[in-house]
Amino acid sequence: MTAQRQEDGTALLADGTRVAFATTGSGPCLLVVPGWLTHLELGWAIPADRLFYESLAQGRTLVRYDRPGCGLSDPYDGPRTLGLELDTIAAVVEAVGAERFDLFGFSMGAVVAAQWAADHPETVSRLVLYGGWATGTELGDAESRHHVLGLIGASWGLGSDLLTDLFAPEADAGTRRAVADYQRASSSPETAVALLALAYDLDVRPSLPRVQAPTLVLHRRGDRAAPIAQGRVLAAEIPDARFVELEGRSHLPAIGDAGAVVTHVRRFLGLPAVRHDVPTGLTTRQREVASLVADGLTNLEIADRLTISTRSVESHLERIRLRLGFRSRAQVAAWYVATEATRAGTQVR
Repeated sequence: MTAQRQEDGTALLADGTRVAFATTGSGPCLLVVPGWLTHLELGWAIPADRLFYESLAQGRTLVRYDRPGCGLSDPYDGPRTLGLELDTIAAVVEAVGAERFDLFGFSMGAVVAAQWAADHPETVSRLVLYGGWATGTELGDAESRHHVLGLIGASWGLGSDLLTDLFAPEADAGTRRAVADYQRASSSPETAVALLALAYDLDVRPSLPRVQAPTLVLHRRGDRAAPIAQGRVLAAEIPDARFVELEGRSHLPAIGDAGAVVTHVRRFLGLPAVRHDVPTGLTTRQREVASLVADGLTNLEIADRLTISTRSVESHLERIRLRLGFRSRAQVAAWYVATEATRAGTQVR
């Protein structure tokens, strides 16, 4: 499998709000309906996420997007509703020109994807739901839901750390730090609270019998964010859906045994298996430059630290970006944080 780039695009909601999306790969369209929070640029810099999406993009044009108020999309302070979620999908589908496509939704995105498939059966060829639920009030008891929402609103830092532990317990220290930073960079605490409250309020069970597309439901046995019983409800209520119980505790599909998720999805879509041999190694000097970028140093400060010219720093950064398929310093910094702890076997503090 060769490293891929994502191409940026913009869709428009009826009120003019711009929705950022990215395409990767080539072939028939596979639209990803995201989970809670997203940031197309920074997410691409998390090695686990990037490998997961590159794997799905082999043989497909993978389309991902940032919902309004998240990542690269326009700010949004209106009400968070299922209708807005569906309007966002419609805008992205129109922008990419896809009339019929495969649909993959994970976490809250699985709930939204199921509703879209029920409402627009003519557009969905195959439907994959991972880590989803039918009824949001089944995600813990009322007291725990209230506590989580209150913590995020009062302290976004503590809240994101708590949810990272819940969503990605099997991740290494560097990836956990990158995921927590990614969540905080993806949205304001107000948006995070509003979206999580929506997740708790969603109830698509009445719509599930109307889904006509062949459907695969995947769920990890030890998922603490979304109980596996809810995955079974999705499979039971969608006609002829296939349910696969996976090992593991992580709610995020790219964390833990992501290979198993990719294998089941690709097999269901009729795609061959992929080999993961993406070369992402950097030279020693390039890693030094990446490290200092992650520490927040400017090009001039890096040049002074390494006793090289500013032009040399710029050249190294350009080669790093080309090597990893990145466009910004923020992506380089996020990539370094997520990989260095694993490579060195040390705890990132």
